[in-house]
Amino acid sequence: MVRTVLLLGVVASVFVGFNIGGSSTGIAWGPAVGAGILRKVTAAALMTLFVFLGGWTVGRNVMDTLSGDIVTTEISLGAGVAVLFFIGFGILVANVFGVPVPTSMTTVGAIAGLGLATDTANFQTIGWIVSWWIVTPVVGFWIGVTVGRYVYPELNRRVRIEVSEGPTLALDRSGALPRPTLGPNTTRGELAGTLVVLVIGCYMAFSAGASNVPNAVAPLVSSRALEPDIAIGIATVAIGLGGFTIARRTMESVGSELSDIPLLAALVVMITASTVTTALSYIGIPISLVMASVMTIVGLGWGRATRPIAARDALRGDLDAEIEPAALAAEPDAPVTEIGEAESPEVLDAGDLFNPRAIAKYVSMWIIGPTMSTLLAYVFFTLVPVA
Repeated sequence: MVRTVLLLGVVASVFVGFNIGGSSTGIAWGPAVGAGILRKVTAAALMTLFVFLGGWTVGRNVMDTLSGDIVTTEISLGAGVAVLFFIGFGILVANVFGVPVPTSMTTVGAIAGLGLATDTANFQTIGWIVSWWIVTPVVGFWIGVTVGRYVYPELNRRVRIEVSEGPTLALDRSGALPRPTLGPNTTRGELAGTLVVLVIGCYMAFSAGASNVPNAVAPLVSSRALEPDIAIGIATVAIGLGGFTIARRTMESVGSELSDIPLLAALVVMITASTVTTALSYIGIPISLVMASVMTIVGLGWGRATRPIAARDALRGDLDAEIEPAALAAEPDAPVTEIGEAESPEVLDAGDLFNPRAIAKYVSMWIIGPTMSTLLAYVFFTLVPVA
């Protein structure tokens, strides 16, 4: 009987990890794949490797929080399996609505529901986690605003990441031993830009592993049904399978609903979101990588678009100056204007900067997801005494 329940738990864990891989791989590698820097198969392989590294190192801190700090008692195997199914249900609902799933928040909600039903909830830890859920989007937004308003225009003018036709690297066989050399159309600047994109993608994959590997297996680790090392391996394989299969579509479409942002802006978002997520994972906070990414996109675009308004006027509420949309899509050769100076229409001629309806949908899912998982888990564990 115990083996059957454990098998069900592993199946549920693989399901959760599989869907995490489909979502996270698109977020981490969508910009690079879309720019033609690497193929989807290569992106999935790199995703799997760095997810494992993130889960094996920083992810253990999040694992400790999820498996032992949210409730004051050990989670039984049956309860752990039930929690995993609630997490999977949350992923399914988010996929139906077509938004990246807040897996960490759904996981915490399900475990908190168990704690409320059994009177074992650690409200101090839950409050600590929720406070960071409130702070994180604010931090991501204001980092984006600062970069977009004061740094991005000059960065956009100076930094170009281009992809030429043909291979980036080739083998020079003229000597005794073959040695790598630049491709026929590759410049040194293009090679440097490509390496930067790859490094940032690997960094974001590491961050995704640190925050998401524990979500797929922490309930089973808490019940002592699985050792942490084995659990991390199972989660990595499941996330990798998602990366090689269902992520192929998300890598093509990631970012298109929120904003048609160029690769440079996407890299700024990836660095910011990965750093915030990794830092919080290091101190054991289960956090959604999507949360930091979305709010950094919004802040980056808003900060860039409000450059025609002087900061003192914005603080006074004097917003008579026109706020130009699509400022992130300005051409690299466009002149960089001073803060408070209106920009010519031809500099900013793209479509809408971001879709307010899409943002509202994302934020609502951050609220609805953990709330529903908490309520459903509470009702289930109140009626079914498996905890």
